[in-house]
Amino acid sequence: TAPVSQRGVCVSEREHLECGGVCVGVRERVCVCDFPWSGRRLGRCAVVGSGGILKNSSCGSEIDRADFVIRFNLALINDSDVGLKTDLITINPSQIRFKNLEQNPDPLVERVSVYGNASLAIPAFAYTFCTGQSIKTLKVLHPIRPQQPVAFFSPIYLRTLDRFWKGRGLKSIRLSSGFMLINTALELCEEVHVYGFWPFDTNLQDTPVPYHYYDQMKPHRYMHKMPEEFVRLLQL
Repeated sequence: TAPVSQRGVCVSEREHLECGGVCVGVRERVCVCDFPWSGRRLGRCAVVGSGGILKNSSCGSEIDRADFVIRFNLALINDSDVGLKTDLITINPSQIRFKNLEQNPDPLVERVSVYGNASLAIPAFAYTFCTGQSIKTLKVLHPIRPQQPVAFFSPIYLRTLDRFWKGRGLKSIRLSSGFMLINTALELCEEVHVYGFWPFDTNLQDTPVPYHYYDQMKPHRYMHKMPEEFVRLLQL
C-alpha cells in the first residue's frame, strides 16, 4: 500500500485551505499532502462498523477505552452498545446534500458536532459528483469548526488498496469504507480491535441481525462483497 504520508489530498495549489495537515483547494491538479496522523502510532484502535450485531452488545465501554476510535457514515453513537468516543468518522457524500449549505450550514454543523473534535473523512474523489460537494463541505465547516478537521481519502491510496485486494481474489465494484479503514488502521495503530463487521443476516444462534444497529436499511449487495471482506479479515 501507499506510505502513510499519502493519505491526505489537496486539490489545488491556489485558494487552498490548511486543515489538520490536509490542504484542499478548488480545482486543477491533485497533489498529495500529509495525513493528519502521519508520523506517530495511534496505540490501541477501535474500528467500529455499523453492523446490527452491535445492537444490545454492551460493547460501548470497551470501545471507549481505546486510544483512537474510528466510525463510519455519521453513525449514531450511544454509551451502551457502541460508545461515544470518536476520533475519526467518515461521511458519505450522499449524507451532506443539504440545500443552501453555504447560506445555512446549521444542519450540517449540528450533525457533525455530535462527534466532538473528531476528524471527518470524505471519499471526495470516489465519483465525480462527490468532489464538488465535499469541497463545499470543507469550505463551510472550516471557519465554523476549525477544531474538527476535514480529510479527503487519497485516490492514489484507494486505487493502490483496490488493486492490492483484487490481486488477491477479492472481487467487488468498490471496497467498503469499513474494509478500507481497517487496512489504514493496521498501518497506523499498534493494535486494531474491530467491532460491528458482521455481514450475515443471522448471528451464530440463528437470530435475525439487522444490517445497521441504528436503522432498518437493507444492504446494497451489488456494490460491496461484505462476506468476502469478512473472510479476508479473519485471515489477517
